[in-house]
Amino acid sequence: MSNSPFVVGCVIPLMKDLNMSWYEIKTTPRFELEGLVKGLSEYNSLHSFDGYTADDLKESFKKKPEMRQQWNEYLAKRRKYGLIKSSKSFSEAGLI
Repeated sequence: MSNSPFVVGCVIPLMKDLNMSWYEIKTTPRFELEGLVKGLSEYNSLHSFDGYTADDLKESFKKKPEMRQQWNEYLAKRRKYGLIKSSKSFSEAGLI
């Protein structure tokens, strides 16, 4: 094994997080391995703020303002995959 970007970015996460064996990795085509790593990355980012309460996030944003960018990316991905319902305007909701 080497220190190449493919090994560090693809093989190690597959072995560690998806419990793939070295044989499975060697027999799987590279494009599938890259797709698995991309899916794992999406999964991790979609669930990166799970378990936090509003108070926890409020305090975290005060201490580390750079987390607000991560929070916005988290919300954008959740909207992209339909995990957050978009808010309706008053006219769409039938309130006007």
